[in-house]
Formats: sequence, structure tokens, C-alpha cells
Amino acid sequence: MTSSLNTRITQLLGSQYPIVQTAMGWVADPGLVAASCNAGAFGFLAGATIPPAEIERDILKVKEMTDKPFGVNFHMYQPNAAHIVDLVVEHGVRAVSYSRSPGPEFVKKLKDAGVACVPTIGLPKHALKAYEMGADAVTVQGGEGGGHTGAIPTSLLLPAVVDAVGDKIPVLGAGGFKDGRGLVAAMAFGADGIAMGTRFLLTSDSPVPDATKQEYLHCNNPADIIVSKAMDGLPQRMIMNRMLAELEQAGPMKLLWIALKNGLAFRKFTGASIADLLKSALAMQKSGDITAAQSIMAANAPMIIQKAMVEGQPDQGVLPSGQVAGMIDQLPSCQELVAQIVAEAEARLQALSSGLA
Repeated sequence: MTSSLNTRITQLLGSQYPIVQTAMGWVADPGLVAASCNAGAFGFLAGATIPPAEIERDILKVKEMTDKPFGVNFHMYQPNAAHIVDLVVEHGVRAVSYSRSPGPEFVKKLKDAGVACVPTIGLPKHALKAYEMGADAVTVQGGEGGGHTGAIPTSLLLPAVVDAVGDKIPVLGAGGFKDGRGLVAAMAFGADGIAMGTRFLLTSDSPVPDATKQEYLHCNNPADIIVSKAMDGLPQRMIMNRMLAELEQAGPMKLLWIALKNGLAFRKFTGASIADLLKSALAMQKSGDITAAQSIMAANAPMIIQKAMVEGQPDQGVLPSGQVAGMIDQLPSCQELVAQIVAEAEARLQALSSGLA
């Protein structure tokens, strides 16, 4: 491996290259995680959308499909968070990722067991707080990124976070990355690597149904991938489609009805009690200025995403996406994708070092 691609993040996570596949709900299943890891990247399993009874099964599935280290993503406010922590420790999972409302007791238990904690943050002050709480690395997502996102572009946010904590822990850049040029650009900003979601979603190893993948491929203008608060009151980048348009136009009562309907569906899917769902909703409400209906929707939004990502009905679900989808028109395998990124990064680094860039 080129020494320039051997960074603090590859040393921390044990991956061959400083490329991370993020834990997209319903997308980052054992197959995609194993394919990413076998290709030399580091993959995170989407524990937030796996039924509690199947978490251990899926962790073991990844271990059957790859001997490379991998991670598990989850929300520390979800009802089965303590169980996931126990499974991660028991099965020697290399790292965890998480975002809002981290639990100090969980972070301590994970760190005591040698599990790397890699939260996703959106501001330099959040990076400092994460470091103080025990984060071993941070992923910083710029506004171009998919799903819940902020307003600051990666080109401004990433170097600011590097300045804040980069001398203490590794920093991963996310939002707008898809190739070797992006990897080199992130490293030029001071990052130790990149994290990609949409680019790994659009691979042949991704479990997303073809009908849904085609919706992403047909979106050839990054400006059409918008930020909306209609889903749960928090800014979230998605491809405009029929469901998102319906949510955008819905009044408070209709939003409450959609939230409750999906809450009941999520309860049936996970086996969680109504008390568990309310607890999750309250945790979400504390993390932002959102209404009760929006907090319920935020806690149970995975059921709307499932329509597109699992059932192959993109018009009946929402399509979280980074703007980079507007620049992607191919579905390579993870092996092909990572090889392309590495080859291009090495070529750009060589050109820069020889003064031919």
C-alpha cells in the first residue's frame, strides 16, 4: 500500500485503505459490509434498522463473509442500545459509529473493551465535545452529504474540524466524495480519510432494489437533491419524489397521522413497547427544536425509508442521498470501486509530488 494512504484511520480501524462505508439504514447489510471490507475499505453495519432479535445473527454473518475488521452503527437512544453494546464487545467488533445523543456510559464500556468509537458530527464544537467524551476519531459530514445534514459545505467544515481536533484524533471527511480525487482533496484538508454512503449504495453489492437504484442514477443534477425538514423537522438531504412532495405539503394533523402510523409499524417490526418508542421520541425531541409529531417521526422514519430501500417502491418511500448521486452513472462492485479510488488517488498524489498536476 502506498505510504500516503496508510493513515491514522487505517491504523485505528485496521483497514487497508482510508475509505469508510457508512451505515445507511436498510442498505448497509452484512453483504455490503463484507464486500466493502474485502475490497480494503472499512464497513459499518446498520444496526439501527436491524430487528433486535437479528442483530447478533447479522454480526455473525459479516464475520462469516470476511476476516477483515468491521464496525456497527446504532443510535445510543434506541431501546436495544445496551444489548448492541454487549454484542459488539462479545464478538470483538472493531468499531462503532453513532450520532445524536451519545450515552457516556456506553462510550466508556466500549472504550474499556478496546472498541473504537467514531461518532459523526457536524460542527467543530461537536467534534471537541465528542473528543472530550472519548471519541477515538470523528466523521465530519458537510452539507453535501445525504440524510440528516448541516448547512456548511465540506470544503469549509472539514478543515475547521481538523483545526479543532485533528492533532488529537483522526478525522474522516464525508459529504460529496466518490473517487480518488476526493480522497486526495480530503487529505489535503488534513483529513485521515473519507467516508462514503451514497457511493457505496450505488454499487452492485448494495442490497437496494434495482428500481430504487435507478431513481438515484436518473437524478443527474446535484441541485435536485434537496434539503428538507418535512421528514422529521431536522434538515435532511433527499431526492425529491412523490412521497417527499406529500410530506412537504402535509399539514400538522396529517404529519401526526403519518408519524403515528409509522410508529405502530416500527413497533411491530422491532418488537419495542409503546413506552420504548416514546422514550426514543423524547430523546430525539431533546436533541433539537422539533414538535412531538416530528420527534415521533424521527424515531420511526426508518419505516418510510424501508419502502424504497427494501421493498423497491421508491415513490412510496423517501430517498436519502448525498448530492454526489447527481454525478454517478455506474454501479461497480465494491472491489472495483475501491480499486478505482485507490488507483486514482495514487496517480493524483504522484502527479502532485512530481509537479505535473
